[in-house]
Amino acid sequence: MKPETLLISDLHLAAGRPQAIELFLRFARERARQAEAIYILGDLFDAWIGDDDDSALAVAVRGALRELTATGVTLFFQGGNRDFLVGTRFAGETAARLLPDFAVVDLYGTPTLLTHGDLLCTDDVDYQQARVMLRSPAFVADFLGKPLPARAALAAEYRRRSGEATSLKAEDIMDVNADAVAQAMRAHGVRRLIHGHTHRPAIHSITLDGEAAERVVLAEWHDDAGQCVCVTAAGVKVEAVQ
Repeated sequence: MKPETLLISDLHLAAGRPQAIELFLRFARERARQAEAIYILGDLFDAWIGDDDDSALAVAVRGALRELTATGVTLFFQGGNRDFLVGTRFAGETAARLLPDFAVVDLYGTPTLLTHGDLLCTDDVDYQQARVMLRSPAFVADFLGKPLPARAALAAEYRRRSGEATSLKAEDIMDVNADAVAQAMRAHGVRRLIHGHTHRPAIHSITLDGEAAERVVLAEWHDDAGQCVCVTAAGVKVEAVQ
């Protein structure tokens, strides 16, 4: 294993995307095993309907992650807006370590704030309100209490409505808010932030309280290609996944 850490997000794996699934499985079998740690910062799945999901996709991904961690790679998982229901059973079956919505980790001497990214999109008021409702204990308990087919149908309907709503929103509303970024970094005492969610991959050099800082945005994966961010003691670089 190399002294490096890989970070990915926004794969949106779904049964209808077999090429994307195979791309991830190959990544888990090959590139990921060269690193000492892997961080998945949300939306690995297009929808996660519960840790008891026994679909072919869920079984394949859990198995691949279990095989990855069995090689000694440390795996961290942070829920996104599509898979925030990933829980302790999934963690136990894959040996993943679950992270809260905001997590500060030391990456080779640099304190780094990790988050999926949706909480930074504060201009999207409708989404933030829906987020609170969807994650409420009452809603989660009611949803998980339904049979798997019913959960799958509800998740599909929510994705359809979400897609329609997103198509009507201005592009800047769905990006991060600069003040929210600054507040989060300041509150956690960091000068590096890594997140996904916006599907706008980039490494931004910013100034925070008069000091140099950076915001790294992870890429969305497509059927034939994706990206990971590789962090070493030398810094951050982007790698293609094909």
